[in-house]
Amino acid sequence: MPNPAASAIMNTGLHKLDVRLNYQAMFIDQAKIYVKAGDGGPGCVSFRREKYIPKGGPDGGDGGRGGHVYFQSVENLDTLLDFAGKHHWRAQNGKPGSGKNKHGANGDDLIINVPPGTLIYDTDHDLLLKDLSEPGLKVQICRGGKGGRGNKAFTTSTNQAPKTAEPGKKGRERNIKLELKLIADVGLVGMPNAGKSTLISRCSAARPKIADYPFTTLEPVLGIVELSDFRRFVMADIPGLIEGSHEGAGLGYEFLRHIERTTIIAHVIDIMPADNSEPAENYRAIRRELAQYSRALARKKEIIIANKIDLDPNGKIAKNIGKKLKKTVHPISAVTGSGVKELSETLWKMVKGKKE
Repeated sequence: MPNPAASAIMNTGLHKLDVRLNYQAMFIDQAKIYVKAGDGGPGCVSFRREKYIPKGGPDGGDGGRGGHVYFQSVENLDTLLDFAGKHHWRAQNGKPGSGKNKHGANGDDLIINVPPGTLIYDTDHDLLLKDLSEPGLKVQICRGGKGGRGNKAFTTSTNQAPKTAEPGKKGRERNIKLELKLIADVGLVGMPNAGKSTLISRCSAARPKIADYPFTTLEPVLGIVELSDFRRFVMADIPGLIEGSHEGAGLGYEFLRHIERTTIIAHVIDIMPADNSEPAENYRAIRRELAQYSRALARKKEIIIANKIDLDPNGKIAKNIGKKLKKTVHPISAVTGSGVKELSETLWKMVKGKKE
């Protein structure tokens, strides 16, 4: 039987393609590009010609090296939007050598900045080249071509006036796929309208869109939760999940990769869903989606949050959910702030303990 919450959401009339197009205009987490290192500069054929110096001999210089291509993770980026309209990235070619044994200038290296958490794949070989999981990491992806030798390098005892020079070697080229997985300590999951956006806005300075209709969150949102004594952790909110998300239903599948890096999964349950669905069954449905997407994701440490207790003054509904699931449930109201401070402290302890 399909979950009632899923059925209600799929009947809202939202056109999934339109939603994703709107999303892509704001937040890009995948890109395919072509990168090429610079070619080496050619060597020079030249002979010394100076007054009063007969038989000056060859003096052609070597060509310069082509520029390398690097990827570097920087803190002030959180999307791959820069790659949406630019698919070809090339480093500078080396300059040719010249007479008087002048070496050609090396081509400038190309340093491509990406957000922390970017994975770099070689699509031609289906190979993960590097996971830039931290800010400040830098990796060389394509090496520049070596410059060609000038004719002076070919001088021998039997060939003292060579007229030969080498062309520069070609720089390496690659077809690259970039995939961004946001780095957060706590990842919020749950059905649409469970109150995840309200919770992250209550805990941090993040201001996601909040409304009383499904899929108001169309892109992942990061927020920094600040506690006393200079303690902090990063929380991520992803669009709501529904049954079939692992197969592409709704919006959640597009963003499940963003909670793969999280230390803790915070599962937010709406204790009084507007569609009268069963909160405990909604929880189980999301757990099934996580398991079908990734076993590693399903095994992550989890905390269960029962939201909207302002609608349950006696606390009976939240207690009943805990009994049905046979798990500890943390009751909060993201709207009023009740229980949010205590929840933040609990999350901090869980994150700290997991890291240690």
